[in-house]
Amino acid sequence: MSTAHRISAFLEAQAAELDAAENTRLAYARDLQDFAGWITRQGQELMAVQQTDIESYLISLDDAGKARATRARRLSAIRQFFRFAFEEGWRDDNPAIRIKGPSREKRLPVTLSEAEVDHLLQAARTMGKPEDCLRNTCLLEILYATGLRVSELMSLPVAAARGDPRMLLVRGKGGKERIVPLSKPARHALADWLSHRDLVAEVALAEKGTPMSKFLYPSRGKSGHLTRHWFYNLLKDLSVAAGVASDKVTPHTLRHAFATHLLAHGADLRAIQTLLGHADVATTEIYTHVLEDRLRELVLEHHPMAQD
Repeated sequence: MSTAHRISAFLEAQAAELDAAENTRLAYARDLQDFAGWITRQGQELMAVQQTDIESYLISLDDAGKARATRARRLSAIRQFFRFAFEEGWRDDNPAIRIKGPSREKRLPVTLSEAEVDHLLQAARTMGKPEDCLRNTCLLEILYATGLRVSELMSLPVAAARGDPRMLLVRGKGGKERIVPLSKPARHALADWLSHRDLVAEVALAEKGTPMSKFLYPSRGKSGHLTRHWFYNLLKDLSVAAGVASDKVTPHTLRHAFATHLLAHGADLRAIQTLLGHADVATTEIYTHVLEDRLRELVLEHHPMAQD
């Protein structure tokens, strides 16, 4: 069996057995192809590598200036692959099992102020054609109201939006489902966009026989819905119109803003963990560092020993 076939079999197993998300499988494919290419250039076969070979590869990534997160992710893909190879009987051992990878660098998330989010929402309501404004306002209101990952937002099924919902059922990483509440502005934006979307879909069905899309934000692309790349570019355009620094505005910074603003207004960290879909509360705890000034002020104002 060729290296390409082995990697393909591994990816298919990830999809079938672990219900790995498409983005995860694509990342595994890129990382394993890079590793396999490096091994080939060393004059070796993928199934013959030893622990020292994997360690040499990681060192080469470090020498090439690859970020610590990139090296950690590639080692994770290699570990998963060789565990699969051992379970399939392709090898008698797992050469990656004892390798300790680089710890992930913990950086404070870039976020947006409440005023900056308001400016972005105002730009979404006014920039472009009326139908574009309806769609863009709906996208931003839902993202800021729920803190969804961009892939979750783009692939929302239209069925989840029917009936003026107070909650959305979202399928996140690893196929895990969670419920997120919608704010009143998000519900109004959703209702306005849905009315326009359905009207356009009905006209297309009557005139061209085009079937109605199952997605809330349909497109004619391969996926059937708007893409992350499209939304990223939209946010850049909106940031310019809103007068907000474009390097600060990404789908993920709006997700960070959702969590940070909730925490600033007194929300419980465990509740924010649930809303964001974090498996471990340690991932959510990074937001507490963004609020150091507020926490310091709380102590100085309310701790009995801090009073004159």
